[in-house]
Amino acid sequence: MREQVTEARRIVVKIGSSSLTTTDGGLAADRVDALVEALATSPAEVVLVSSGAIAAGLAPLGLPRRPRDLATQQAAASVGQGLLMRAYNDAFARHARVVGQVLLTVDDVTRRAHYRNAYRTLRRLLDLKAIPIVNENDTVATQEIRFGDNDRLAALVAALVDADLLVLLSDVDGLYTGDPSLPTSRAITDVHSFADLDGVDIRRPGRAGLGTGGMVTKVEAARIATTSGIPVVLAAAPQAAEVLTGRPVGTFFHRQRQRPQARLFWLAHATTPRGRLILDAGAVRAVVSRHASLLPAGITAVDGRFAAGDPVDLVDAGGVPVARGLVNYDAVELPPLLGRSTSDLAAELGPAYEREVVHRDDLVLL
Repeated sequence: MREQVTEARRIVVKIGSSSLTTTDGGLAADRVDALVEALATSPAEVVLVSSGAIAAGLAPLGLPRRPRDLATQQAAASVGQGLLMRAYNDAFARHARVVGQVLLTVDDVTRRAHYRNAYRTLRRLLDLKAIPIVNENDTVATQEIRFGDNDRLAALVAALVDADLLVLLSDVDGLYTGDPSLPTSRAITDVHSFADLDGVDIRRPGRAGLGTGGMVTKVEAARIATTSGIPVVLAAAPQAAEVLTGRPVGTFFHRQRQRPQARLFWLAHATTPRGRLILDAGAVRAVVSRHASLLPAGITAVDGRFAAGDPVDLVDAGGVPVARGLVNYDAVELPPLLGRSTSDLAAELGPAYEREVVHRDDLVLL
């Protein structure tokens, strides 16, 4: 038995489109019922991140396959989201459980105020013994503000609600060393370090062609979660009950470190940088090795349009991001300050300029 699973008090479960719908679109009621049975009988608090809105809307609209254009995807989602929630509401009601719909866009987890509001909503639903059902708000999200897949969304939600476990359910029963259909491929039951995956081909897409994710997105979601102190189980949807009772099925990703501060997780994984600060070698060493604040003297160039308080990437001379932080200056203010000491700037421009460009408390290494 997996003790980290059986001892989890709060679990985020993500299920993909292909595990809920038929190949021609439409919800598979038996699959929904099986998932709900597993979740409703779990003693833990459960947050469900569910794909399937677009796929569920295909058949009612007479669409033969998942559309490529955004407008038709949004139309399908507007039809399918209601059908998806009705199916969940009816299935959970048979277990005397109440569900609540939470639709998120990237803005809701990249803007700090929205992030806190999303947390309060989810936390209150759990306090009221309801099961939050989270999905990306496909009906309004544009290409520029999409998560792209619900695996990443699930990892961010897991950190948002301070979950003890993330479960990723799909149409494959775990991670393999290669294509699971080949006899030479073997199952990977445990991942203690992502170095364990060196040489493993994870580029294979999902089988049904209805979702947007694949094994790459699931492994990336596992990386986000485990480096934030949250273990992850990757398994097939029919194995949900076995996973939640601690049976050693699927692939278990062990957490990589203790849980960081929530605001630093938010900064690293839930923000989009508004610009870049290019650092010299000394500044890179100071930020990375000594965990020091970033001063104007160590910056060689500024890229992007941002305001004070925005997230920016700190990059080395080769353009590789080494950290992300909240900047204390507008982009237009910085060029005259670069390469100069804070004491010189304070003497010339006043004491307001004797401050860090990015304070170490507002900075996270990447």
